Amino acid sequence: MILLSTLISCFGGELREQFGKRLLPGHERALSAMAICRTDESPVMRVRCLDCGTQETLPHSCGHRSCPHCQHHEGQQWLERQRGKLLPVEYFMVTFTLPRQWRALLWRHQRIGYDLLLKLGWQTLKAFGLNDAHLKGRIGAHAMLHTHSRRLDYHPHVHFIVPAGALDPKHRLWRKKQGKYLFHQESLAKVFRAKWFQAMKEEGLKVSATVPKDWVVDCKHVGRGDQALTYLGKYLYRGVLQEKDILRWENGQVTFRYTENSGTVKTRTLPGADFLWLLLQHVLPKGFRRSRDYGFLHSNSKAMIQLLQYLFRFLIRPAPKKIKKPSIQCKACGGIMGIIATRLKPIPKAQPA
Repeated sequence: MILLSTLISCFGGELREQFGKRLLPGHERALSAMAICRTDESPVMRVRCLDCGTQETLPHSCGHRSCPHCQHHEGQQWLERQRGKLLPVEYFMVTFTLPRQWRALLWRHQRIGYDLLLKLGWQTLKAFGLNDAHLKGRIGAHAMLHTHSRRLDYHPHVHFIVPAGALDPKHRLWRKKQGKYLFHQESLAKVFRAKWFQAMKEEGLKVSATVPKDWVVDCKHVGRGDQALTYLGKYLYRGVLQEKDILRWENGQVTFRYTENSGTVKTRTLPGADFLWLLLQHVLPKGFRRSRDYGFLHSNSKAMIQLLQYLFRFLIRPAPKKIKKPSIQCKACGGIMGIIATRLKPIPKAQPA
């Protein structure tokens, strides 16, 4: 398997030469972290077997949320928390996408633009839930910001996983949508477009290019929601590309595979520096939360959650406490090893005589 740290070591210099003016502080932090993740240059921890006393040093992971090595445990925790909130109803995935003419502006104002994508998408859905002739109530949603297309090009959009129903707290009712239809896609797009232009005006931001009048919002039925959550969780942590999908590295070119929406597996080949830049475009601003819960699925909506449990005669599982990380096994006897020291300086390699 080709390691990302190896490619950073090989092409990092070229990357800075070609894209230095476009590299942000967050990109540099990501590069520095992933370049030494679980390598001989990373800090180490010392562990000791609780049975036989064998001691060993192990390299630390970098912990960066864009690193393909790291954050698997955190991703599983998020998925378990969201599964605990799943209702016994049908679900829809609603995707809000910006026209390509906005992407350059969004790149320059990422924190503002990404936040507005999430907030305005939710405001649009919330309004439709209140005004819908069948629902007339408060809906809920799990939201996830993605910044990449299947080919990993820069393509910011946001997915909402929405239960097919609304809660009316005043009359203590749950109203559901029948069949495989939630909201009219073209109507969602028109309202979202209007909200976006108003928000851009308030922020003093605009594009010079001609923006299409018709925007795209996709609303599709996704069954009971579990598979959709699993799909979204794949990209919450661990970056946008797994190392197993990096297929070749030869003659300064890197080839990786990706899967189209149709399920067709394709490959893409880029110069090494361009490949690294492709990945770095999806590093989010420091501290930005790409995953958010809204409406009656928000963690602060305790009264509405209790009402849902009463109406469905269904216990919504509380968010689990931290899932225990897998134990480190002793190579000598197979016992459990305990950590006795962390963040130690890496052990220097022995120099050849």
